[in-house]
Amino acid sequence: MPRVEVPVALPAPSSPPVAAPSSAAGPSAPATPARPARAGAAPAAPATPAAPKAETRAPPAEPALAAPPLDLKGLELRLKETSAIGVFTKLALKNQVDDLLAQFRAFHRGQSKPSLVELRRPYDMLLLKVLALLQDSAPPLARAIASSRESIWGILSNPARFASI
Repeated sequence: MPRVEVPVALPAPSSPPVAAPSSAAGPSAPATPARPARAGAAPAAPATPAAPKAETRAPPAEPALAAPPLDLKGLELRLKETSAIGVFTKLALKNQVDDLLAQFRAFHRGQSKPSLVELRRPYDMLLLKVLALLQDSAPPLARAIASSRESIWGILSNPARFASI
């Protein structure tokens, strides 16, 4: 099965990158070319050899901060409401989710042969299937599911948290 990647838009830099000075022996020529003056603007004061300015770029936004991870109930509700997946496909997915949850129940009760590591593969495959179905028709939902992948796994793999669903 091919790897599914959900594109994440990154903000454009607010200023061009500045190259670091090539020698530490002393001040050198500016690393960036001078910008042309705007029409009607007063001429700029000559540059003085002062301490280099610190970059004021904002740190890149964390994907987890953009949208909070989904819980299982929120995921179920959004999947039911989306028109990106057909009715029969939703039924098939529901059956697969129910089967996977039954395997986790058996694992947490000590009745199942597969280990937690072995349950990770069917979980990942099911999530990849859902992401493949959503990536073209509902990209925001696909991104939300992709960002919630580990938090959902945390719920499924923790016996106390799993008992609460």
